[in-house]
This record gives sequence, structure tokens and C-alpha cells, in this order.
Amino acid sequence: MPTEILMPALSPTMEEGTLAKWLVKEGDTVSSGDLLAEIETDKATMEFEAVDEGIVGKILVPEGTEGVKVNTPIAVLLEEGESADDIAAAPAKAPEVAPAADAGNEAAAPAASEAPAPASAPAAPVKADGGRIFASPLARRIAAQKGLDLAQIKGSGPHGRIVKADVEGATAPAAAPAAAASAAPAPAAAPAGPSADMVARMYEGREYEEVKLDGMRKTIAARLAEAKQTIPHFYLRRDIKLDALLKFRSQLNKQLEARGVKLSVNDFIIKAVANALQQVPECNAVWAGDRVLQLKPSDVAVAVAIEGGLFTPVLQDADTKSLSALSTEMKDLAARARERKLAPHEYQGGTFAVSNLGMYGIENFDAIVNPPHAGILAVGTGAKKPVVGEDGELTVATVMSVTMSVDHRVIDGALGAQLLQAIVDNLENPMVMLA
Repeated sequence: MPTEILMPALSPTMEEGTLAKWLVKEGDTVSSGDLLAEIETDKATMEFEAVDEGIVGKILVPEGTEGVKVNTPIAVLLEEGESADDIAAAPAKAPEVAPAADAGNEAAAPAASEAPAPASAPAAPVKADGGRIFASPLARRIAAQKGLDLAQIKGSGPHGRIVKADVEGATAPAAAPAAAASAAPAPAAAPAGPSADMVARMYEGREYEEVKLDGMRKTIAARLAEAKQTIPHFYLRRDIKLDALLKFRSQLNKQLEARGVKLSVNDFIIKAVANALQQVPECNAVWAGDRVLQLKPSDVAVAVAIEGGLFTPVLQDADTKSLSALSTEMKDLAARARERKLAPHEYQGGTFAVSNLGMYGIENFDAIVNPPHAGILAVGTGAKKPVVGEDGELTVATVMSVTMSVDHRVIDGALGAQLLQAIVDNLENPMVMLA
């Protein structure tokens, strides 16, 4: 029987993608593990492998197509002995195993006919005629929260299966008039801002170029707007004297020159944050909706600017790695991030992030926490400034300003102050980080 090849979810944030290029053509024989296509996600261009073997009977989505929803059929695979005529003669079946990025993603949820729903999910609904409604566990949970009747929702997934996007766009039926009369009037929804047409009309007669948003920019806009609106940020600021670190870095770089290693100030900052998360382990945590997950290793994410967007590759176990190892790994991750060649596991996770704009001459700024992280350290440039010495004398020192943005749901003010103090101590006494 023909088998549908579905648009895969290649990252946890992927809801749609661009089918950039087909690596096979109709009539080709493929085996499990063969490369089928190149797909642009919200973060990178990735290769998509076959999970079944057979003959490519029909390509349903041509290459270059944008906005292809996850779980949309993109091609049909034929078994031995079948022909293209069989595609129209019989309904296609979905692959037994669909690739997915992780268990929390919509694409990773098993169909209701394949596995029982989690105990916390509502029971699978039934149509009025007794037929079963197929919906993912995540779609059922959202429907229950919004008071939706799944029998009234048309599914857009394989074979009419109701998925997350179907219930997110649906609204609950209006309450009965009597109930509505007794209920207090709901406050008016906050305006979502001017529409694209309204903004365009404001600039009629002015010369401009319309720049189309790619998947990465759309995702960045959505995620950061959500983060700023839903995360209760607070900010802690400190100045850090760098003279001891700069001297120590110069000595180390002379010794590491023969190995081709050159440490940057940012390498020391990453190490200082990683060690501080071990010194104040309560801060080494993430927000998980109805709970906090406190991690054991220090996995530090580092913001890397690329053309048109931003990546945050994660340095795992940064507290256990040497400065030279961190430096080498960071250079590799940054280079591949700029080429959009990072695998999802290389930019997912972490508990805390570092964003450094010092190389652009920025003295200080406030960064937005990237969920589910508990905080992010915004790093400014080091500059010569007058400071008062321990003996009361006025001296000149190289001072770097940092601002730590914190998710108040995970870290309280005093605890955040302890973490920032640990970071300052590590950077002002860099040899301690090697102990």
C-alpha cells in the first residue's frame, strides 16, 4: 500500500519549513537512511532521511515551497510491485515511524490509534455517530484547557488527525445568553498593534524596500515577544575590574601559542559563569511550566550573531572543561552557526546564557531571557575608567559592565545577587577558575 512521506519536525520549535531541495526524483528506489531532501527549518538547513524503503511514486510538494506545515504529506512511497496508479486507487498510509526532534514536540506525539494517551491527557473523544476522533495528546490537552469540542474541529494532520495548530486557532462556543448576562463583562483584549496594511499606508509616498521575513526571523520575533511578555524579568548590574584577567590571559596565550590556541575574554566569561552555577547550584535551573528543573552540569549557551538572526549554541559541561577546550569548542560552534550547520542538539538546552556585545563598543545593555533559561548575562566592553583603590587612592583600571537578566520565577533577587557575585569573583581572580 502507498506510504505517505510527511514533512518532519526537525527541531522543537519547528511548525513549518521550506522544502529547499529534493535529493531524489520520482521513480528512484530508496532505502531506510537514504537522504531524501534538504529542509530549511527556523534555524538551519538540514537533510531529511528516509525511514522506509520503496520507490518514490509521486512528489507532492515541489522544491522551493515555503511554509510547508509539519506532518503535511510531501511525497508518496510505493512498495515493490506497486505503480503510480495505486496512489489514486487506495488511501495512502502514514509511515510507522515519523522522525521527530523530541518527545515534547507536536510531531513526536504518537497517534491515538498507536499508543495510549498519557494519564494526564483527556480521554480520546468520540463522534456522535460512535466513530473515534483522532487527535494528538497535546491537541487534546489544549482543547480541554480552552473548553473546545474536538468533534467540531476539522483536523489538518495525516488522515484528518487533529494537531496542535488546529486547536490553537479554534475558539470555544459562545456561552448561553443567561450565563453571559450573569457573568461580569470581560476586559477588552489589548490591541495587537497596527496591521501590515496599516503600517504600509503610513508610508505611502515614501521610498522603501519590503524585506520578506524568513523562518528564523519569524521565530525570533515570536519567541522573544513571548519571552518578554511572559517572563517576569529583573536586572542586576555590576562593574568588573579586568586588569588581573587581561594580564593572566596574556601569559596563558604566550604559553598556548605553540598549540595554536588563543584565549579570548569571552572564554573566561563562559568559564566564570559555568563555575558560578556550580558555586550557587540553585541558579543552575530552568522553568518547566509547573515546576523548576535544577541541573547538575553547567551547560552554558552563548549568543552568536549570524546574517539575519541569532544562534545560541550550548557548551555542555562547561564547568569541567579547560579554558583551551572551551575556546576551541566555541570557535567551532560559532563557525558552524554562521553557516547554519548546527544540529538541533547543539543549540538546544542550557540553563544560562551569555550575550557579549563588547566587541562592538557597547558599554552596557539589557538582554532578554531565552526560555526556558533562568537568566542571561549581557556583557559590555572593557574600558579604562577611574576607580578608587583599596587604600583610597584614585587609580585607573579596565572596567567591564555586565547586566544579568533573571527570570524571577526561578531565581529570587538575593539568590541572583549571589550568582552575580560569584561571576565577578571568578573574573577578578581568574587563577581561582583553574583550581
